[in-house]
Amino acid sequence: MFHRRLRPRLHELSYRVFYMLLDLDELPELARLSRLFGHNRFGIFSFHDRDHGDGTGAPVRNWVEAQLARAGIESDGGRISILCFPRVLGYVFNPLSVYFCHRKDGSLSAVLYEVNNTFGDRHSYLIPVTDGEAATLAQDCSKAFYVSPFLPVAGRYQFKLLRPGRRFALTIRESDAEGPVLTASFAGEARAFSDRALLSAFLRHPLMTLKVVAGIHLEAARLWRKGLRLAARPSAPSSPVTIVPVIVSNRDNRDISRPAA
Repeated sequence: MFHRRLRPRLHELSYRVFYMLLDLDELPELARLSRLFGHNRFGIFSFHDRDHGDGTGAPVRNWVEAQLARAGIESDGGRISILCFPRVLGYVFNPLSVYFCHRKDGSLSAVLYEVNNTFGDRHSYLIPVTDGEAATLAQDCSKAFYVSPFLPVAGRYQFKLLRPGRRFALTIRESDAEGPVLTASFAGEARAFSDRALLSAFLRHPLMTLKVVAGIHLEAARLWRKGLRLAARPSAPSSPVTIVPVIVSNRDNRDISRPAA
């Protein structure tokens, strides 16, 4: 995981982490087969529904399908997978989780980016996919949620991701009126889910999710020492999900935005 802040001071950081790519429908079966992974229960690694979506603990798939319906995206029962940090020894903080929403034919209908900040707030961006067969996706949306205490809620995100397969890569660029201000990226190779792979991950990253939070606060202190000062923290958006409009073209080949919901 790599971050580079370009303004007003150059600042870079890099950490070794791992994500899990989980099919939401397979969670109970994975927990049944694994001695190291639990679903909605304690484990060396675990996934809890209350860590995502609306936070109620209801099945996350139901929440995602409700957001797809709000966006006018038909959900036909296709696979929904999430790329996220797991709980490690009962603790997790996910700065970003990514949901891949598929149709039954395997094509991608939408990507949902779920963002958490260290103040306990959560917001998501649901972006339809116009080419569900493409291996690489480029998406963008306006920023609507307070994340870094050193950046105001203004500007735009650009997402570039390689659909999960043998490899995965994601780059996020944040820009404001003056141009690019921040780049964050992650790239990795997939390993099959097994207790052996989980044990190896634990031995290499025994306190990973705790390290993520500690690293966030350490880097914040370093930015403060470099002279950056806090940006005002506004109230969270009234809607927990920003639905990005679908872009369509009329007969004159002009792009027209229409609400997705």
